[in-house]
Amino acid sequence: MILPIVAYGAQILRKTAHEISQDYPHLPKLIEDMWETMYASNGVGLAAPQINKNIRLFVIDSSQIFENMEDDEHGKYPDEPGFKKVFINAHIQELNGDEWSYNEGCLSIPKIREDVMRPEEIVIEYYDETFVKHTEIFNGISARIIQHEYDHIEGKLFIDYLKPLKKKLLQSKLNDIHKGKIKVDYKMVFPK
Repeated sequence: MILPIVAYGAQILRKTAHEISQDYPHLPKLIEDMWETMYASNGVGLAAPQINKNIRLFVIDSSQIFENMEDDEHGKYPDEPGFKKVFINAHIQELNGDEWSYNEGCLSIPKIREDVMRPEEIVIEYYDETFVKHTEIFNGISARIIQHEYDHIEGKLFIDYLKPLKKKLLQSKLNDIHKGKIKVDYKMVFPK
């Protein structure tokens, strides 16, 4: 089932999400719905707060970026061809390497894309959809997507990394999103 994406301005996007146990009600169905919602919205990641669930759960499919990449971009990133994973109760253990810039967007903040600096490598501890615990190192675009989705379960948004002047220049667009004065080709729910 395709779920509506929560728009910028909703309080849930600014809350630290709660851990869940493996007996969380209807977890397999929720994960299935998150995948369906993410793909229907043309996203590469989706966090539970974006579908109005205050839990530490996100999904990513970084392979989509590589599939849609220009030929001259292939071979540039160490994580190619990407992967599809579920992250439950994730906690970043380390951020390593140089920070690098990449143009990010967010399903909750449609039609705004900005360059964001993030470290090139992360070490993250998480549970998969069968509640097997993992500690893994990720780099490249996949590490960036994980950091972006991880921020959602920590109550942060990619626009928080922008310089104050840049954010001020975007304020009218952000206000329009908050008020629902935007057209997108996926389901959204706007703050009241």
